Amino acid sequence: MRRALTLALATLAPMRALAAQDGATRAAVDRFVRQELARQRIPGVSVAVLRGDRIVLMRGWGEANVELRAPATDSTVYQSGSLGKQFTAALVLQLAAEGKLGLDQPIRRYLAEGPPAWDSITVRHLLTHTSGIPDYTDSVVDLRRDYTEAELVRVAAGLRPLFRPGEHWRYSNTGYVLLGVIIRRVTGTFYGDLLRRRIFLPLGMRSARIISEADIVPNRAAGYRLSGDTLLNQEWVAPMLNTTADGSLYLTVRDLARWVMGWDAGAVLSARDRDQAWTPVRLEDGTSYPYGFGWELNELRTVRRIGHTGSWQGFRTALERFPASGLTVIVLANLAEAHPEAMALAIAGLLDSAQVPPHRLERPVSGSRPPVPLETLLGRLADGADSALTVPALHGFLGDAERSDWREALAGIVRWTALGCERARDHPIERHGASVAWICYARGERRRGGMAASVLFTADWRVADAEAYDY
Repeated sequence: MRRALTLALATLAPMRALAAQDGATRAAVDRFVRQELARQRIPGVSVAVLRGDRIVLMRGWGEANVELRAPATDSTVYQSGSLGKQFTAALVLQLAAEGKLGLDQPIRRYLAEGPPAWDSITVRHLLTHTSGIPDYTDSVVDLRRDYTEAELVRVAAGLRPLFRPGEHWRYSNTGYVLLGVIIRRVTGTFYGDLLRRRIFLPLGMRSARIISEADIVPNRAAGYRLSGDTLLNQEWVAPMLNTTADGSLYLTVRDLARWVMGWDAGAVLSARDRDQAWTPVRLEDGTSYPYGFGWELNELRTVRRIGHTGSWQGFRTALERFPASGLTVIVLANLAEAHPEAMALAIAGLLDSAQVPPHRLERPVSGSRPPVPLETLLGRLADGADSALTVPALHGFLGDAERSDWREALAGIVRWTALGCERARDHPIERHGASVAWICYARGERRRGGMAASVLFTADWRVADAEAYDY
């Protein structure tokens, strides 16, 4: 009896400590999210935090619908944006495992009406944004017009390639639209119906579905945007363009928590296919780019992180995973100008002090200083005057489009804060064919919010890559 009581107390003690820790975490996250709702003027947000398959926190803040004063909860339904690409990619991998399509087959095998140039574009190229097909959302289509799938294929076929397949990386929603068409052609079924049958229902994702303006959708949030200081409803998009496979889903944080747990348990894909999805794509020159199959493969400081963001119709989303600790943070917001990625990284930092993101550092990390201040270096990257500072593959990678992206990102910054450097010891990191030895950080402040930059250096202080996010 005494031994049994001793064992029971020994078991209860860590459970009490865990409960207290979870309580403190929930309180810290609550304070942070409330502050961010006020600072960013977000109407509503829902958050889920998991440790492995254990839910640490799942709830909502603010309003899912401002006009109806409906509160945001863990059951609020948000639009996914490009966060939905990982579901399309998983479906493609399932079909490939069954022999219904081939990852390295030319897409013209499935899209016969495509141009001859598509003979050298494979399904893998579409999955990894290395096809060279431009993004259709860059003013190529009329967002207020309904297109059939065949019409969208014709639009894509008429776009001038940006580069040879596999030569470069450039984000393209068009590639995932084409994947949705391929899925229907090899199965005879709309990709959204297959998602429901193969993934949503088996995993218990009860609210997950394709966007529909016509259907009655319980707990659906409204999407918003800011015009100056005025909150407005989202802009209208033609219904057909809200059913394409590049990210047209309704999801709750509950759905995404089930997705994460099902993914880890092997209920979606084999271990081999999960590894494929989380492996950086190899380019033709032998270097890699940190993107897999619908997943971005980066770091938070020196810790490996895997996730994706989304932005569409007054919604912003982020799902961030940290395999080493088993931590997952999901943030869904109903404001076009919200920064859920930064919020997810900040929440990860509240749970693990080693993962405090650059924009939340109270003081610089200890370590060597880069030979050139980061703000100067980033300006030179944007201007093209970087050949002496970068590894050769990065200099070759940065074309007009990438440099324009950096110029846009740096616009409006009024003050910089250097945040130090630290050794990349957590796991081997490669960028543009070079091993990363140091990661250095800086925070650029704008009149509202700012940008956090991370620059990845080789041992001899040549830039292997640079990354940034807004907060």
